[in-house]
Amino acid sequence: MSDELQITDLVEGAGKEVVKGALITTQYTGWLEDGTEFDSSYAKGRPFQCVIGTGRVIKGWDQGLMGMKVGGKRRLYVPARLAYGERQIGARIKPNSNLLFEIELLEVLTRDD
Repeated sequence: MSDELQITDLVEGAGKEVVKGALITTQYTGWLEDGTEFDSSYAKGRPFQCVIGTGRVIKGWDQGLMGMKVGGKRRLYVPARLAYGERQIGARIKPNSNLLFEIELLEVLTRDD
């Protein structure tokens, strides 16, 4: 696969848009390139919240979720350099792993809310 971030909108959202510094609520599943699931908020039974665009999550998310709208579903192909790079994460994510995510955007909160 490529060394570039690839963004595919599966469902176009119609709600509030993701901007830098927003607190977002998502449901997501993450896979390795061979199709092995390594993480899922669905499996954990609760949505995942994070602040976006400020380096709190992997760069692939910081870049790949900008402009996404609530109600949308997006697939991200995240090359290793925008994921965990040369680090090993847990037992499943080996160094230099490219990652795939499917992310559903549930809520966007910004400072003016």
